[in-house]
Amino acid sequence: MFHPGGSVISIRPETFRTDRLTLVPLEVAHADEMATVLSDPALHTFIGGAPDTAQALRARYERWAVGSPDPAESWCNWAIRLDDAGCLTGTLQATVTADEHGAVAEIAWVVGTPWQRRGIATEAARGLVAWLREHGVHTVVAHIHPGHEASAAVAAAIGLTSTDEWHDGEVRWRLTIG
Repeated sequence: MFHPGGSVISIRPETFRTDRLTLVPLEVAHADEMATVLSDPALHTFIGGAPDTAQALRARYERWAVGSPDPAESWCNWAIRLDDAGCLTGTLQATVTADEHGAVAEIAWVVGTPWQRRGIATEAARGLVAWLREHGVHTVVAHIHPGHEASAAVAAAIGLTSTDEWHDGEVRWRLTIG
């Protein structure tokens, strides 16, 4: 939701469901399981760095839970739970800000290697776009490394279109939803 003057009113992540997934607000308590889910160094091929320890994830999730220090920006983070397996498989995030037209969300997703190629990222991201639409967001963007074909496929599947804009070596993808 956004204030008519253009400043974002706090948007907080809420639990939502898709056909096979439950997206739950990310908590510090998820850090141990997520450290295992995100432990494959290959997940960092396009983003750099190395897998975080459970301790490092706890510290990050504590910062995220406090929220952005900028009152015009909302941080929304979810853990992706695959319902039939009863386990976490990745994360989903949206950073919501405002422009002259209202609320804009920059989204990102990561699914652990054992759960890739099952449509989980696409299903979660599609659910997120629907959730964002319900919360007054008019534009969704994602930044994707030009060599990351799997993320580009997810972006295309949920309706984002590649632009000629670049940000930190990544291509900006965009979807106008409202």
